[in-house]
Amino acid sequence: MDFEPWWLIFLPLLFALGWIAARVDIRQMLSETRSLPNSYFKGLNFLLNEEPDRAIDAFVEVAKLDPETTELHFALGSLFRRRGEMERAIRVHQSLLSRADLPQTDRENAQHELAQDFLKAGMLDRAEQAFEQVLDTRFAIPAVRALIRIYESEHDWPRAIETVKRLRALVDEPVPQLVHYQCERAMTAMLGKPADLGAAEAALDAADHAAAALRGQARGQASEARIAMLRAHLAKLNNMPERERAYLESVLTIAPEYASLVAADLVESYRRVGQQAEGLNVLKAHYMRYPSLDTFNVVFRELRAQQGYAPAWAFAREALRAHPSLLGLDRLLEAELAAYDEAGASVTAAAADGARQAVAGKSASDVVPGADLSLLRSLIHKHTQRLDRYACRVCGFEARHFYWQCPGCNSWETYAPRRLEEMK
Repeated sequence: MDFEPWWLIFLPLLFALGWIAARVDIRQMLSETRSLPNSYFKGLNFLLNEEPDRAIDAFVEVAKLDPETTELHFALGSLFRRRGEMERAIRVHQSLLSRADLPQTDRENAQHELAQDFLKAGMLDRAEQAFEQVLDTRFAIPAVRALIRIYESEHDWPRAIETVKRLRALVDEPVPQLVHYQCERAMTAMLGKPADLGAAEAALDAADHAAAALRGQARGQASEARIAMLRAHLAKLNNMPERERAYLESVLTIAPEYASLVAADLVESYRRVGQQAEGLNVLKAHYMRYPSLDTFNVVFRELRAQQGYAPAWAFAREALRAHPSLLGLDRLLEAELAAYDEAGASVTAAAADGARQAVAGKSASDVVPGADLSLLRSLIHKHTQRLDRYACRVCGFEARHFYWQCPGCNSWETYAPRRLEEMK
């Protein structure tokens, strides 16, 4: 195509149009800049100078002068909540909700933010009401999750279970804590006065159904172990010793690491039917495959009670040689001193001296007397107090008793059934 000279007329025209458009944009930008309060620029300056507190005060002033700055309100509210200034965060979001001209999407966002403020402030009743108001909005899933946490903290297990069902209708994913909600319902029923054993049985059936989705996972093993332990307790309440023992023994198979939690109950269930020796053999064989401090303690006490000092101390010496443990030695000395006090000084001293000589192969003059054992135990116990605890894998909260739900961070199944010394 040939070039036409008259096309050159368009060049200055296009240049002029570009110049005019640039001037218009610059004027608009300058106009918008002049409309911003000075506090806005002060706030930016404070942020650049790493003075967040003064920056927040400046932005608050901007929000007061220009109520239309909804994004700034949301940013301030979130910032206040992260800093723990819950009263200021609540005021910011409530002021947004009080505006009649607020768009619906921003209103829903403000309602959700306000609900989070109430939740973090510990105002659970108001948080529950606020989250319920956004259940039919785009914030439905986080709102349902928050309601589950609220009902869980209030130990309102029936409502927590119903809310989990609502969550499953929104997202197709397993909810591992549902097993524990049903287990908590079963415990409540069994501990009631009078106990409702039928309700406990129904709750455990529901827990079994929820655990079916978790089989093959590490969490699933823990859930099934807890269900078996509760079924054993239910069988005990129903005076069914054989079934109780079967459930306790099933824990050794489905979740071997949790055997320490049922070791004492298992031996006791055998004792009630006159088969304590068989129960001891079952537990001792399990310890050889899956050693743990608590199981060791139960086996040692039972050996000592059933077979005497020599077999018990022989087992203890071999066990501590294979798995050295100050906490295990502390437990041994505690049991020895308890037996010493119970039997009486003259009888126990003679029996203990003879047993120690048989085990250690030393003369009577070399055997440590009871008073020295007490001193030795007190020294060891002082160093093992910090090790005789369970610890949460999430927040590190330490406790003397085993919990299925951490009292510190409220996470489920974060306690390993092992003491701190065994975890190191």
